[in-house]
Amino acid sequence: MKKCFGHEKLDVYRESIRFIAWVDELLAEAPNRLAVHDQLDKASTAIPLNIAIGRGKFNPSDRAHFFVIAHDAALECAACLDVLRAKHRIKSAEEGKSCIADIVSLLENLINKRTTYRSDNDVGAFGL
Repeated sequence: MKKCFGHEKLDVYRESIRFIAWVDELLAEAPNRLAVHDQLDKASTAIPLNIAIGRGKFNPSDRAHFFVIAHDAALECAACLDVLRAKHRIKSAEEGKSCIADIVSLLENLINKRTTYRSDNDVGAFGL
């Protein structure tokens, strides 16, 4: 039986690795002199790294904190794809944005499972 880490069992982690492979192919064709090139590379890499770190935390608030960081990185990737499309550096971003939408949804589910809502301050605190 193959041993694996807890984060490797998460659908969102596997989807984020699939997204990185897609981004790598995209970036190989896009001009690397654009700031958004490096930004997309860094943001896409931050998604699975923060998922792995979060999954390794024992405290639910700590887990949620890293899942929120991964969520933010995913949204950043979506914006980077929009920028590349607006600058006419890529023809379409639909496949990547569809993948990111799935990742964001999965992360929101993980975050919501590990957060608490405090009605006393009416903010929806993460308990971080």
